[in-house]
Amino acid sequence: MKYKKLGSWVVGYLLLVGCQQKQSTLSMLSAAERDTLLVNMITYMDAPAPGATSQTRFEPRFRPYYQKRLSLYTLEEHQVVDDSLHYFFVVRPVAGSRLYQRGVGGRFSLKEGTLQPAHFEEMWCTPHFKDSTLVRERGGYLFKEMVQKGTVAHLLGMKHYLEWPDSTLVYDQQAHEWVATKKAK
Repeated sequence: MKYKKLGSWVVGYLLLVGCQQKQSTLSMLSAAERDTLLVNMITYMDAPAPGATSQTRFEPRFRPYYQKRLSLYTLEEHQVVDDSLHYFFVVRPVAGSRLYQRGVGGRFSLKEGTLQPAHFEEMWCTPHFKDSTLVRERGGYLFKEMVQKGTVAHLLGMKHYLEWPDSTLVYDQQAHEWVATKKAK
C-alpha cells in the first residue's frame, strides 16, 4: 500500500502528540493524509457502494465510490488519546438529501502502520439541520464531552443536540450502521 510508510510515521507522530496533550491532531496531517483517513472513514459511515454489502464494502473495487463521496463529508475534529484511541467528529450529508447535514462522532483505532480505521464505532449523531453552523456548534460540544468523558451517555436527554443513540436506534459495530434496538446484538 502506498501510504504504509507515510502512515507509520503519521501514526507514530499522532500517538506521541496525542499522549502529551489533548488537542486536535488535524493540523498534523497533510491534506492528502486527511483525505485518505476521511475516505477510509466514509467507507464505514456511508451506505454500501452499489453492489457492495456490509462485508464487501471494504474491497478495493468499491473505493472509487467512497472517494467520490469525499466532498460531502468534513472531518471537523480528530484527537488521539490513551496512546491509540482516535476520537472524531464528522459533518456528513443526511441520507437522500444534500440540503441537510448532521454531525457524527465516534472512535476507532488504526491498523498498524496505516491510516485504515479498525474497531470503528459511531457513538452519536446530531439531528439533521439545514444550517451547518448548528451542526458544527452542537457537534463540537458533543465532541468535547465525548473526548473528556469517553461517552456522551450523560447527554442522551438533550434531543436538540443528540438524535441517536436513543430508545429506538443503536450503532451495530458488525454491520457498521444504526439499527433498531430490537435488532441490535
